[in-house]
Amino acid sequence: MGKVEANKIQKKNTLFATAFELFHEKGFARTTISDIVNRAGLAKGTFYLYFKDKYDIRDKLIIHKTGQLLAASHHELLKKKPASFEESILLVADFVIEKLKQDRGLLALITKNLSWGVMGTAFQKNVPEESVRFYDYYLEILNRYQISCTDPELMLFTILELVGSTACSCILYEQPVSIDAYKPYLHRVLRSTIRSFSKNQDMEESSHNKTPAT
Repeated sequence: MGKVEANKIQKKNTLFATAFELFHEKGFARTTISDIVNRAGLAKGTFYLYFKDKYDIRDKLIIHKTGQLLAASHHELLKKKPASFEESILLVADFVIEKLKQDRGLLALITKNLSWGVMGTAFQKNVPEESVRFYDYYLEILNRYQISCTDPELMLFTILELVGSTACSCILYEQPVSIDAYKPYLHRVLRSTIRSFSKNQDMEESSHNKTPAT
């Protein structure tokens, strides 16, 4: 990477970090573009090189932050080496939940949009490199554990939406219960979701449901 490109990335990351701080401190509605560039020490024109407006930086910040979070869960998977695909997904869910418990500012930003950070890999362009790595690893472990999935993208979207919605309600509001009380139920739902998308499971159920020949 050349010096000019590295400088561009540094400025964009500075704007991301500053916007995140201000959205947490002042709230999105009360934060202006001037607030962001003044604290970042950059010209307003620099902001418009990367973002169309305040809504654009918010949306891209959500993707950026969720991509980083999922990349961190990827590293955790590499360390823990779970024994099955289901255990891999539960480890990701628990890791993400614990990180969001520790960082309410991040949770408030992401709210129920955890899937934004990775689903662009399947449906859009220009997604963060972290998201691409997580998505590629997701496909890799599907193959490693020989999970034949009817729709891998839709299964991942469903899993991430379940985790994100649960984290938002149970961590921010402790409704209907705390996240620790709800986690065992979430695990059951995630296991059921994985099996409902799995062709392997469909074949097993079909085999069990057949009437034995007489």
